Amino acid sequence: MLSRVLPPPGPARMLTFITMVMSLGQGLWMAINAIYAVTIVRLTPGQLGISLGIAAVLVLVSSIPLGHLADRAGPRTVQLWSFLSLAPLTVALVFVQGFWSYLLVTSVQGLAYRAGNNARKAMIAANVPRADRPHVMAYIRAALNVTMAIGACLAGLVLVWGERIGYQGAVVFTAFCFLATGLLTLKEAPVAPVPATAGTAFAVLRDKPFLAFTVLDGMLVTHALLLDLVLPLWVIHHTDAPRWMSAAILLVNTAFVVAFQTRAARGTGDPRSASWASLQGAGCVAAACLIFATTSGTGLLASCALLVVGALLHALGEIRQAAGSWTIVFDLAPNHAQGQYQGMYKMGGDIGKMFAPAVLTWLIIGHGVIGWIVLAVSYAVLGAAMPAVVARGTRSRSTAEEAPAAA
Repeated sequence: MLSRVLPPPGPARMLTFITMVMSLGQGLWMAINAIYAVTIVRLTPGQLGISLGIAAVLVLVSSIPLGHLADRAGPRTVQLWSFLSLAPLTVALVFVQGFWSYLLVTSVQGLAYRAGNNARKAMIAANVPRADRPHVMAYIRAALNVTMAIGACLAGLVLVWGERIGYQGAVVFTAFCFLATGLLTLKEAPVAPVPATAGTAFAVLRDKPFLAFTVLDGMLVTHALLLDLVLPLWVIHHTDAPRWMSAAILLVNTAFVVAFQTRAARGTGDPRSASWASLQGAGCVAAACLIFATTSGTGLLASCALLVVGALLHALGEIRQAAGSWTIVFDLAPNHAQGQYQGMYKMGGDIGKMFAPAVLTWLIIGHGVIGWIVLAVSYAVLGAAMPAVVARGTRSRSTAEEAPAAA
């Protein structure tokens, strides 16, 4: 297992190992966060939804400035202090009481995590050679899935125990993982801050090809919600499959990503080939949607078999589309502004996932097979547009790089 999630010794191995430490705590916390807020902090479900929504909006509007901060202060510095600050912020959740204190802590926590995440991508851009980035990102994604799954298993033990001390111990363990992530950052190669120059502040907002790519990719990555949100409801209301098939599908997805993510990253070393990989990934997801549509009213065994086949196609599309996106976002971003471009890219995914739950639920659960067909066509069209958008971005980046040389 470790051979699949750890690259050969070097900077890439440290990057992957730090990701594993961070995601172990993240996987644990994601699995118990909502239950902790309701049972220990005593929030109502409505208060929890409001606090999470406000925190998400704050993170969304701050994403580009936090990425710009990584460029100006140096990504290693921002990553270091972001994760070091996450440790006491997470421990503070043991002492919060009521809505306002929970809202304050989780909002600042979200800002610190986004700052560290943006800086982390800028660190990868600076310390990993361009040709190696897709391969390294594949290892990181595989490692992320492994340790997130382990964290979720630990959360299951906490939930089964159900005692207050267990929940608080999980919070402290999560804080320790963030602290370790910050301290391990000191072992990474430093990256010099980019000096402030005229015209570079928030330049991403004027980069129309990159903004178009961000919108397309942000809509494409909503396919992740199919397994987490839509399929469980679909299985219950529209198929003869048992409820536990939802968990089996997630297990299939995780195992497939760990086993094949590094292979899926092959042949995505330049923006053109990466854009075609995104198209292929979108096509696989579209095909998976059509297969999911056939599971309605097909009987127990047929439904289970079709759900697994659809899940495998979805997983293949997910890892292929992700591999293409990594190269595109790194290569279309200028070296002096990797932080703010990464922040913009994360905003696209955030906005897509903000609206996707309501839209996907309305489309699939409300309209059944027709909804799946509409969704399949939508993903196919988005994927088909990717090569043209990326080609335009590549030309724009080349023109921008040639202008200073000509001057």
